[in-house]
Amino acid sequence: MPLIAVCAVWAVFWGSWSVLLPAVKLEVGISAADLGIALSAVPVGALPAMALAGRLARGRERLALALTTVLFALSVAGIGLAATGRQLALALLLVGATSGALDVVLNLATGRAERDSGRRLFQAVHAAFPLAVIVAAPLTGLARSYGLGVDTVLVLIALVVAAASLTLVALPLGRALPEPAAVSERRRLWGTAAVLGALAACVLVIENSVEQWSVLLLEEHRGATPLVSSTAPAAYMAALTAGRLLAQALPRVRLRTLYLVAGVGGGAGIALAGMGGGVPVTIAGFAVTGLALGPIVPALLSHAAAGDSSGTLVWGVSTISYTGFVVSPLLVAGLSGWLGLPAALAVLGLLGLPLVARFLVKRS
Repeated sequence: MPLIAVCAVWAVFWGSWSVLLPAVKLEVGISAADLGIALSAVPVGALPAMALAGRLARGRERLALALTTVLFALSVAGIGLAATGRQLALALLLVGATSGALDVVLNLATGRAERDSGRRLFQAVHAAFPLAVIVAAPLTGLARSYGLGVDTVLVLIALVVAAASLTLVALPLGRALPEPAAVSERRRLWGTAAVLGALAACVLVIENSVEQWSVLLLEEHRGATPLVSSTAPAAYMAALTAGRLLAQALPRVRLRTLYLVAGVGGGAGIALAGMGGGVPVTIAGFAVTGLALGPIVPALLSHAAAGDSSGTLVWGVSTISYTGFVVSPLLVAGLSGWLGLPAALAVLGLLGLPLVARFLVKRS
């Protein structure tokens, strides 16, 4: 399916990027601090692009998705041209902008496809992302071990991403611009988007913390080897995929139930990972977290798509929820300085409480 293909190739880059970072740092010749500054350009570029893309893409989802996919491919290839820290930061600003736009437009296109076809698609489309990350990361490491340079790997990824845009010709979406909504209706939609987006942001804070801090937790606080530590994000991503596919296979599970599963299971899972003690328990905690949290963001987006044919809700939820990725590194770093990393991750379990509260308030 074209939407799954685009989501998968989008994830191929992000799964490969973490593996390429040491080589990028070496080739550009910058310090770890300079690399951190360059990496911060990604969210700086993403947020305004997400806001703009959502405004322009509604009613033009297929064309917008094809265009943003090609632009993302070009931005990926452009990273290889960076020779200084400033050039790398500029390249990553463009990557952030095109990736953010792709995020919003993919969700808009998936929501439009759900409404047009009557089929549930968000869980299957979003399941492609963690699965592709799991596959891409070791393949990129293998490519590096065979001597492929960063430039070559990035160009290959860009070609794969660009090729996926060609599949969108088969995407059966027409062109139907949304009717302008009244001011009161726009306020209502953005109010709902703020609530749903904040709930999704809580989930993404935890997700980003697992991706960025799980290996460090296992190596520095559990005494695990680098090989064993590398299984933590993989276990989380595999469980995330399983949770989404399970939700896809069980169409009668209501969003209200997923609030409870994500709030209790995700909160307890990350708390167990942080304070569990042993390596097996820690990895199991990350897996439980992924399994419980996996279905909730796609379910929120599907709910948003069904409740608003204009696409405003999907646009708003996608953009607001992204703040979870922006906040997460600073939040965990601050908590770690105060409590230590294990306790900092465990405290993130409190982010499950808003989801439980939503379960208690929402009756359907």
